[in-house]
Amino acid sequence: MTNSDPITTLGNTDPKKVSREEFVTLLEAASASAANGDEADLSSLDAERFARMISRASTAQIETVMARPQLRERILDEVFRRMGEHYEAEKAGSTEAVVRWRIGTGEHDHLRYECVLSGGTCTVGKHPEHEPRVTITLEPVKFLELASGNASAPTLFMTGKLKVAGDVGFAAGLTKLFRIPKA
Repeated sequence: MTNSDPITTLGNTDPKKVSREEFVTLLEAASASAANGDEADLSSLDAERFARMISRASTAQIETVMARPQLRERILDEVFRRMGEHYEAEKAGSTEAVVRWRIGTGEHDHLRYECVLSGGTCTVGKHPEHEPRVTITLEPVKFLELASGNASAPTLFMTGKLKVAGDVGFAAGLTKLFRIPKA
């Protein structure tokens, strides 16, 4: 696992063949590249490869990664950064909405993101500025599974792992507005 390019190493590693700590170390190295402004950062890992990595990782591996606040934030920042790229404007039509996300495990441990869907674009920010049409709350592990196509929003909702406040009908169709990578 010694490779000068942490993204290549991460992208070529089968999570089933490494320990939790090795998995965390790989993600930390890739995340550190992004934090240092290196060319090889998390944004250079394509969405399908990321989805495949999440699908092959054990729940324990993902929980271990998400238990590290800085790493959790860097990974979630990258996923939300990509939402604009994966927004399906033609499917959205004239949709005008604000979606607020609360990703965390405890009442005071949430990262907040805001997606403004307007004019055929999805703009994401970390500081809520608008009145949301819907607020979605879920744990980081479940969010990663959802964003990588490895979990179903209706199933998460029905099992109480995804909470919705506001326009539930709109929230039910939200995933159709994004191109979710296939693992």
